[in-house]
Amino acid sequence: MATLAAWFWNERFWLPHNVTWADLADPAPGAEYPKAGHLLAALPLALFIFAVRILFERLIARPCAHMLRIQAEGSRRAQPNAVLEKVFTSITKSPDPRRLDGLSKQLDWEVRKLQRWFRHRRNQDKPSTLTKFCESMWRFTFYLFIFTYGFHFLWQSPWMWDTRQCWYNYPFQLLSPGLYYYYVTELAFYWSLMFSQFTDIKRKDFLLMFIHHLATVSLVSFSYVNNMVRVGSLVMCVHDVSDFLLEAAKLANYAKYQRVCDSLFVLFGVVFFSTRLIIYPFWVLNSTLFESWTIIGPFPSWWLFNGLLLVLQVLHIIWSYFIARIAFKAMLRGKVSKDDRSDIESSSEEETESSKDSNKSATSPKGENGTNGHSATGAWVQDHF
Repeated sequence: MATLAAWFWNERFWLPHNVTWADLADPAPGAEYPKAGHLLAALPLALFIFAVRILFERLIARPCAHMLRIQAEGSRRAQPNAVLEKVFTSITKSPDPRRLDGLSKQLDWEVRKLQRWFRHRRNQDKPSTLTKFCESMWRFTFYLFIFTYGFHFLWQSPWMWDTRQCWYNYPFQLLSPGLYYYYVTELAFYWSLMFSQFTDIKRKDFLLMFIHHLATVSLVSFSYVNNMVRVGSLVMCVHDVSDFLLEAAKLANYAKYQRVCDSLFVLFGVVFFSTRLIIYPFWVLNSTLFESWTIIGPFPSWWLFNGLLLVLQVLHIIWSYFIARIAFKAMLRGKVSKDDRSDIESSSEEETESSKDSNKSATSPKGENGTNGHSATGAWVQDHF
């Protein structure tokens, strides 16, 4: 274990040339440098944040949802059937016509009845709007809090206005209490997200989000250990600024305030593109790649740190493509006269094939029939990220 630890904490990897761990061990009295042991505080804090989330959703988010008349929908449950349940859980949740014909002969059921059973069974596993509202309200509250705290802290920090300050006298930069709290809280929150992602609502970009959380935890931990906390705080703030806007848009969508949802989505898109495709690469990455190269020069952990930052940039480009595509489709659907809801809403499989149901959806209130672009935005907001 000692040999493994010595290999992992190799000074030639973590620190610039001619700097040792001993140089960072004893700063002036009352001062502190970041140390790996500090990050252990994030694990119990992650459990605390998760507990706070449960209380918040039950005591605050649910009452707010009830005030907005958001209730837990009572989805129709599928008739218990051992054969169909085995097919659903082990083979496919959406059987093709050939398999439906075989099941029809085996159970002496009509194909239409089988299709209805599988539709009801799929809907059983879908979270209610109330559940999604509570989850989004928690994320909105935390993201707004942490962004407000981080922005207020960085506003008073010299490296926000001159990113070269992130590298002057590196790595001998003292850790302030405010920066420590900012880092540990962010790290604890993303640890809680990594664990809860497996129990939360499953999104279409589950894998991308898991990679994002993993890269974020790695970046936060890595930048703390080798004292790149100044530039790390800039990275965190740039990411937090758009997150609470997306959650606000989802809240408006769940509450059926589609115009508010559309406005927030547009604002989110503008902020996302500005921060992730302009500010992040041309301000943050410019500092980590070029300013740091000039001031301190590259070393092994420098390459890994920038590699992780570039992974995030790739994810930004992918998500920007998703956002631009759905925004373009929403604008196109605003000019279409027919009902395209089956293409844009996650709930399309809940619709029956009867003309009666189609007519009802075509005359739904608040213009939510998918022909005006509003529901396209709302459906995307609740299905992605």
